[in-house]
Amino acid sequence: MHRRAVLFLALMSVASSGCMHSTVAPRAVAPTLAGDPAHPAQTQGWVDTKLYFGLGPADHPEQGVSEAAWRDFLDKEVTPRFPDGLSVIDVYGQWESKGSSTPERLRSKLLVIDYADSAENRAKIAAIRAAWKQKTGDQSVLMVTEPADVSF
Repeated sequence: MHRRAVLFLALMSVASSGCMHSTVAPRAVAPTLAGDPAHPAQTQGWVDTKLYFGLGPADHPEQGVSEAAWRDFLDKEVTPRFPDGLSVIDVYGQWESKGSSTPERLRSKLLVIDYADSAENRAKIAAIRAAWKQKTGDQSVLMVTEPADVSF
């Protein structure tokens, strides 16, 4: 019985000393951006738009649009229209073009832009899609737009 009591006291001492000497500091809550219309703390009427750009055959990276040409397009056509922020993700895609019986496997870019839903911003998205099709001769730039609750 004496051993149990000593063991219990030793375990309690170790357990309580860990609680008393904790080195984990409480996390400070970062402030939200206040008074910044491009990055509001809370939004209404915003949308999340995803645009899918095919760069070229997945099995032949030397064909199609190069990374440098993609960045040039991004710098000239996208960033001036949406300078407040966007995301670009490398993706693999498949697309079966009109008149084809097998899908093309493509290196692709997924462009994600969140913005206030307005006629002006929708026109900017349409202009980006049109510029890509003109540049590459592609038939399409897939677009998916959904309502979004955004907070910065």
